[in-house]
Amino acid sequence: MIGLSYAAVPLYRLYCQATGLGGTAVAGHNADQVETMKPVRERIIKVTFNADTHASIQWNFRPQQSEIYVVPGETALAFYKARNPTDKPVIGISTYNVVPFEAGQYFNKIQCFCFEEQRLNPHEEVDMPVFFYIDPEFDDDPRMARVDTITLSYTFFEAKEGQRLPLPGYS
Repeated sequence: MIGLSYAAVPLYRLYCQATGLGGTAVAGHNADQVETMKPVRERIIKVTFNADTHASIQWNFRPQQSEIYVVPGETALAFYKARNPTDKPVIGISTYNVVPFEAGQYFNKIQCFCFEEQRLNPHEEVDMPVFFYIDPEFDDDPRMARVDTITLSYTFFEAKEGQRLPLPGYS
């Protein structure tokens, strides 16, 4: 039962990434779509950035910008900064979500640091880029008609080196 509980988190994460449910940005993207998408210039969206750390990790973690303005169909680049103020190496892993949750299906990350282990040596500080776009179809969805602000939020947790979550049926 405990193994199933641990497996539920990554399985739910994969499901949410694939569907955009739960405020999770859609994983993956079609490179051709990025090259050919048409920006919706008359629709300006404010994207705000949030950073949190779980009590298990002693990092300093923050967005380098509080907000940027984007239009659907155009790529954007934002940065977060993480610092390990301790005297020992620490491995962190982050999760993210998008608010309002319904906008998650249109928020596409091309490159980010989420769900990958990040090792910071003692007193090391790094910049962490997030390269993303909002799908132009965002503008066609009547549920998004009143959405003019989207928040991208990350939370870092400490990961133990070599720790793996067991997935049923996989070795």
